[in-house]
Amino acid sequence: MKLTFGYLVDLISVITEKELKVRYKSSFLGYLWSMANPLLFAMIYYFIFKLVMRVQIPNYTLFLITALFPWQWFTSSVGNSLFSYIANAQIIKKTTFPRSIIPFCNTFMEFLHFLCTIPVIVVFLYVYGMSPSLSWLWGIPLIGLAQMILIFGLSLMLSSLNLFFRDLERFVPLILMLMFYCTPILYSADLIPKEYHWLITSNPMSVIILAWRDLFMHGVLHTADIITMYATAIPVLLLGTFVFNKLKFRFAEIL
Repeated sequence: MKLTFGYLVDLISVITEKELKVRYKSSFLGYLWSMANPLLFAMIYYFIFKLVMRVQIPNYTLFLITALFPWQWFTSSVGNSLFSYIANAQIIKKTTFPRSIIPFCNTFMEFLHFLCTIPVIVVFLYVYGMSPSLSWLWGIPLIGLAQMILIFGLSLMLSSLNLFFRDLERFVPLILMLMFYCTPILYSADLIPKEYHWLITSNPMSVIILAWRDLFMHGVLHTADIITMYATAIPVLLLGTFVFNKLKFRFAEIL
């Protein structure tokens, strides 16, 4: 089969639309549920850390959601990727197409959900007397592409491995929970003692979350952060592609 750019775009559109319809079938609020989860957690964390523990971080609600929204994109994509090939077993066995499209569509769908949360961030900016920055025009594509590459690489690897090692379905959620608390989402990176900075630097999502927060809250985009993000994301994509290419020939057999 000859693959063209138009064919790939159409295929991505069809599969993404199918996934959206399956997810929101018989749902009245639809994609609004994608915002409800992080907003609810933001309210809980605000109550615990700001009102009870009295953490001295200004604009704490905005501080939380500027990290929780991109984090949800990451954790939902990676978590759902474990089942992406299993859920599409019939399509894989009956149709010939690039198998890597399936985890990509899952990542792309969650990216669309993330874009839908940006207006919420804008509202909270105005609530706190701030406004969007012109740097968003190039900052969102730059950071978004880096996160897309990182997530797709992880999704490609995990969705492939999970067909052969089903224990990943239980192991990955534990790792994601550990990563959440090792990522400066609920707290500022400045609060971490120097001897524990390795917990942040070894977490590939830390620099991305901090970059989103700097961009949304301060309109700042650091060149060093961009370089670090891509220097991490591209090798992860290459590793994910390598694992996928090694295992893809046995997909139909396993499914």
